[in-house]
Amino acid sequence: MKILILLAAALVLQIISASAADSIYDIPLKDIDGKDTSLKPYAGKVVLIVNVASKCGFTPQYTALEAIYQKFKDQGLVVCGFPCNQFGGQEPGTDAEIKQFCTSKYDVTFPMFDKLEVNGANRHPLYVALAGADSPFPGNIKWNFTKFLIGRDGKILKRFDSSVKPDSPEVRGAIEVALAAK
Repeated sequence: MKILILLAAALVLQIISASAADSIYDIPLKDIDGKDTSLKPYAGKVVLIVNVASKCGFTPQYTALEAIYQKFKDQGLVVCGFPCNQFGGQEPGTDAEIKQFCTSKYDVTFPMFDKLEVNGANRHPLYVALAGADSPFPGNIKWNFTKFLIGRDGKILKRFDSSVKPDSPEVRGAIEVALAAK
């Protein structure tokens, strides 16, 4: 009984935390180095949020994510990687191991964050906002490398499944439209 009460309390706190945030920028996060942060530094920019994994069939998308970031960062795009181990145990490493892998194998320079859960009872408040009931694109994340495009105003513009490559015309076009909106 005590365990059920504790689980219920944890879920309520998670929901309160997500709803207490005025915007997606206010949700508390940790970066890949374990430092407290948020998406506030990216307010006014276009943000592509991606749940990533090192041992996934879609892992080579890191190359296209980095290329898109390099191509559009001076125009205001930020790619943010959020490691997740919920799909087939494809991100088993520590944050330090993930960082080493991403920088050494794929030359990732875009911001990476602490490993989190995108589905279930421990869904991170960021993913409650991105894919929860109040999102314009609700529903569970089906696999790693699902992408969410956030406009300069902090609103969720698009959701792309894992199979949609970051350099596809669909994603590039949506990024270009979002960057043009001032």
